[in-house]
Amino acid sequence: MMENSLKFLEKLKENNNREWFALHKPEFDLIVQANKVFFNEVYAELQKHDSLDKIHIFRIYKDVRFSKDKSPYKNNLGVSFSRTKPLLRGGYYCHIEPNNSFVGGGFWAPNNEDLLRIRKEFEMDTSEIEKITSNETFVKYFGELKGEDAVKTAPKGFDKNHPAIDLIRKKQFVVMRSFSNEEVISSNFKQEIIATFLAMRPFFDFMSEVLTSDLNGEALN
Repeated sequence: MMENSLKFLEKLKENNNREWFALHKPEFDLIVQANKVFFNEVYAELQKHDSLDKIHIFRIYKDVRFSKDKSPYKNNLGVSFSRTKPLLRGGYYCHIEPNNSFVGGGFWAPNNEDLLRIRKEFEMDTSEIEKITSNETFVKYFGELKGEDAVKTAPKGFDKNHPAIDLIRKKQFVVMRSFSNEEVISSNFKQEIIATFLAMRPFFDFMSEVLTSDLNGEALN
């Protein structure tokens, strides 16, 4: 099933226009249906270990209104799994693209209030997040905590010389595990997706605790 998805996306990348897509729409519809089954199975299995709100399978169609690239279709398939808010934070994501598939999760664009709370936590104490990100399982699956978007020096109100400034500067806090094409089409890909998601849980649980309490550790109303 994933092999067909990768092959179709390869062809789409070379023929990213409405005329070609219209001719191959029946093929794409079959891929969409197969992927819905696959990702709903992932959702059902993950729901055994977490409390999920919903699954969202992204459309292939691009919004090109504000993009320089006017090609009408994405060259990837994506699906996200939202945790049940407000107590559980963080989101799971799976991205299927030839030579660029990955499974990730975290906090891509926290609102200003949440971002400030996270930064204040790291300003006060980084021992817990460092314990999580140095754990053998975390390192095996993700390497390190990522997040390319960051302020250049220090956010307003924070000391640029703070020992944890590299964490405090971040605007996003995410983890990611890449998969080769061979891994994506393998028979155990579904199990690897789930195992990767479960490896995020200590990170998610810690961040959820931070975002639902004040700096004294008292639960927010």
